[in-house]
Amino acid sequence: MNKKVLSILLAATFTVSMFAGCGNSNTTAKDDNAAKTEDTADDAAEEETKDDAATEDTASDGDFNITVNLASEPMTMDPALNSSVDGGIMALHLFEGLMKWEDSGEAANGSDGTADSGKLVPGQAESYEKTENEDGTVTYTFKLRDGIKWSDGKEVTAGDFEYAWKRLVNPATAADYNYMLDCVVNANEIMAGEKDPSELAVKAVDDKTFEVTLTTDLPYFEELCAFPAMMPVRKDIIEANGDQWTFDPSTYISNGPYKLTEWTHNSQIVMAKDENYYDYENLGPDTLTFKLMDDTTAMLSGFKSGELDYIQEAPQAELPNLIASGDMKIVDYLGTYYVCFQTQKAPFDNPKVREAFTLAVDRNYIVDKVTQSGQVEASAYVPSGISDAEEGSDFRKVGGDYYDPTKDAYEANCEKARQLLAEAGYPNGEGFPVVEYLYNTSDAHKAVAEALQNMWEQELGVKVTLNNQEWASFLQTRKNGDYSIARNGWISDYNDPVSFLDMWVTGGGNNDAQYSNPDYDKLIEQAKAESDPAARMKLLHQAEDILVGQDYVVDPLYFYTQKYMLADGIEGMYYCPLGYFFFGYTHQA
Repeated sequence: MNKKVLSILLAATFTVSMFAGCGNSNTTAKDDNAAKTEDTADDAAEEETKDDAATEDTASDGDFNITVNLASEPMTMDPALNSSVDGGIMALHLFEGLMKWEDSGEAANGSDGTADSGKLVPGQAESYEKTENEDGTVTYTFKLRDGIKWSDGKEVTAGDFEYAWKRLVNPATAADYNYMLDCVVNANEIMAGEKDPSELAVKAVDDKTFEVTLTTDLPYFEELCAFPAMMPVRKDIIEANGDQWTFDPSTYISNGPYKLTEWTHNSQIVMAKDENYYDYENLGPDTLTFKLMDDTTAMLSGFKSGELDYIQEAPQAELPNLIASGDMKIVDYLGTYYVCFQTQKAPFDNPKVREAFTLAVDRNYIVDKVTQSGQVEASAYVPSGISDAEEGSDFRKVGGDYYDPTKDAYEANCEKARQLLAEAGYPNGEGFPVVEYLYNTSDAHKAVAEALQNMWEQELGVKVTLNNQEWASFLQTRKNGDYSIARNGWISDYNDPVSFLDMWVTGGGNNDAQYSNPDYDKLIEQAKAESDPAARMKLLHQAEDILVGQDYVVDPLYFYTQKYMLADGIEGMYYCPLGYFFFGYTHQA
């Protein structure tokens, strides 16, 4: 029996519960996401580049130009290979998927009306049909809108989406986010090397019709269709230029509202309005310039001087006053800042050691005295604001706490931590090897690192050294597993707990802990195949029980908030709590 649902306008509005129960209006949560997605607002602020705001701006002399700082040099500008929030924000201005995020017109929680919460609307597609097949699979048939073009003027076709999606799951691409398409028939077999990428169940029926067959109905599939990794890319460009296609504006062909005009490494990325974009007439800034910086003093100085119109970071000592004055806004963010352990190397191959380090952290001190930006101490990994099975329910509230993160419980937590360390063979820290904590350039990350170092040494009697690396090197070091303990964060790629949990399956591209547990893998596999919402959520709660309550793979510190400063006189910027800010429709007041 076939059931068809025709969605002409794709009015799949993204609904995010704004952190009920988090304590105040400044609490929400996507870090390293990023997403969605590897790094968060705090992450983005850290990225690499020693350039300052005085770098010469080569943007055009149009009527309206915006200069933004998100982070330093991005690791990649290939939307399929990107795994950071800053890279995702840039991709969302340069490319467009079947769906896109649009200004909902509703003020985001805590934003004071400056930034609006995004909603999901048609992008390159104008409509779709969803068909439930007799064998349990589900087929989506997308009709592309008329008049969509690449930045070089060529027509965007369904074949461009087919190529991009097959490229994403191809093991040769080595995309961290390939598992985002494991919902598509044959994707898992392709990623395992058992089938050819050509067998992925996506196809261009004709130039305007793109068909996708899923293994089961997926509640967040439409959100995936707006995710950077699923955006179309051009086969002829990539085959002609290989990995170098992203480095030259002449070969960086995109299909979004803006096109790349300059990438001066470690200095700036400049985008200009794409005259071939179907909604060109409604776009705002003539150019968007992304300054690549990691010096928070230079960021704030550049903002105050007018050289930067938008920043996400400032010196740590300045944050309380900036927030109190209202100059720095706080908005919701679906993410968790955490520590991950290298589970394949001693001494953190022992769950008791990982649990001891987790319990010895004073989260209340970190959010009240160190970060001071409205974050909420974490009692688990999946943050508040992520939906559970019942409408209006919250996954975190249903799942509860794995430890008490409050100040009153800290002494008891530390006592248990010392007992666990003794059981692991290190009474009072005796015989415990010197271990290193890896983090990346940022005042905020440095302050957290120093606080953790002191807590672990004082409460456990162990020696922890600190290793600070620039953004791109840090990402690669952590990905390679060349660490003992590492700063980490995750921003949700879509509003579903699986966005936080499926990354930890054995061999996962974002599994920086190199964690492997067959029981955990099985639960995630079962959850992805389960169509009953309540049964599916039960499986995901069981998975988190193993990840945090049993194996202590991650040490959650706090649930994120997003902070930013926007210059006076700029209106129309909007934001969705997956961590994405949109500047393309801004205007001068």
